[in-house]
Amino acid sequence: MPLLTDLFADVQSESMERPLADRMRPANLDEFSGQAHLLDQGKPLRRAIEQGRAHSMVFWGPPGTGKTTLARMIAATTDSHFIALSAVMAGVKDIRSAVAEAEQHRQMSGRGTVLFLDEVHRFNKAQQDAFLPFVEDGTLTFIGATTENPSFELNNALLSRARVYVLKTLDEAALLGILQRALNDRERGFAGSYEVSDDALALIVAAADGDGRRALNLLELAVDLTEGTRIADTTVREVAAGGRRRFDKQGEYFYDQISALHKSVRGSDPDASLYWLMRMLDGGCDPLYVARRMIRVASEDIGNADPRALRLTLDAWETLERLGSPEGELALAQAVVYLACAAKSNAVYKAAKAAKSDAQEFGSLEVPMHLRNAPTRLMKDLGYGENYRYAHDEEGAVAVGERYFPDDMDAPTYYHPVPRGLEIKIREKLAQIRKLEPGKQ
Repeated sequence: MPLLTDLFADVQSESMERPLADRMRPANLDEFSGQAHLLDQGKPLRRAIEQGRAHSMVFWGPPGTGKTTLARMIAATTDSHFIALSAVMAGVKDIRSAVAEAEQHRQMSGRGTVLFLDEVHRFNKAQQDAFLPFVEDGTLTFIGATTENPSFELNNALLSRARVYVLKTLDEAALLGILQRALNDRERGFAGSYEVSDDALALIVAAADGDGRRALNLLELAVDLTEGTRIADTTVREVAAGGRRRFDKQGEYFYDQISALHKSVRGSDPDASLYWLMRMLDGGCDPLYVARRMIRVASEDIGNADPRALRLTLDAWETLERLGSPEGELALAQAVVYLACAAKSNAVYKAAKAAKSDAQEFGSLEVPMHLRNAPTRLMKDLGYGENYRYAHDEEGAVAVGERYFPDDMDAPTYYHPVPRGLEIKIREKLAQIRKLEPGKQ
């Protein structure tokens, strides 16, 4: 029979074979790093956990911020049976199986069940609806985790039954605390067996980019590559070199960052514009997508105040297509800086929206007879093009008093050039023309 100490050693050995990030999951709230806005003393979520009161909830936040760990803590403190599923692989059949398991536990032990569904945004409406009745009748306490905005991805019925808690990216202090605890923890970590410089830890923190799991994975990889007890800075640099900034190509971070870039350009801040451009490119965004968005900016926010902006941005797009990355990205940076520094006008954007609104409201009004084309004899006999005034034959190439709107529609003024850039000249020109127009002064 093996000795008790041998059995303990075997158990400890098996535990140490688990990934560091799994071994270092916080065992209690005092070990939890970050999320002070949710877990400080007196906060509602902390009180619920400490008092063993579970309620259905959704954790929304970036990867590696503790969503799964919090769900496990809630199950443990409420003495609940814990079932974990991933929406990537699970389906309605798995939900039914979880419900049956929960009902069995309730009958046998009287314990409730916490159903944790990771990446809940991957479930479609029918799948989300499948477990709602069992949340409603108390068979399950539902805890979902998502990196996507719940208001876009989850059913209203589900959101009405679950409170949403927003988890924030871990800051440098929180990440550093996680690393130091792992280096010094005797039962789950490295028990002070390794030395590492502050600069090396800072490199890991920077590469982790707010993700606690990534920080621990990088530390574990550096340890695996280390001979002896000193983790070299060069080893850490090699490990951290492949890190990418957080960026999901069609998710919350994507739209937040492109919004920040657009608004920085609109706000005439070239430095912030460059920063957000490089954040997106560093995160793996397709530069051609940014080029397309900047073409929109050139028309929406600059317009005729500086028509060169549109051409310059189109040139940047063409350069990207010809040269690819990274060579073509400099042309995109040039365009972004130019757009940020250019005179701003949304006059064309507003005019187009107003004209579109009228086109939709008034429907298919007839084209006035004098504006119609008359390529055939019949059309001429019917009056097409009759009494049309050719503007080039008029003084100043303006047919004063000519009407170009449908007969059954008032003649609104959509375009109001701003007193900036080239639109100053356009504004002056239109003012001169409108002085001659009846009712346009």
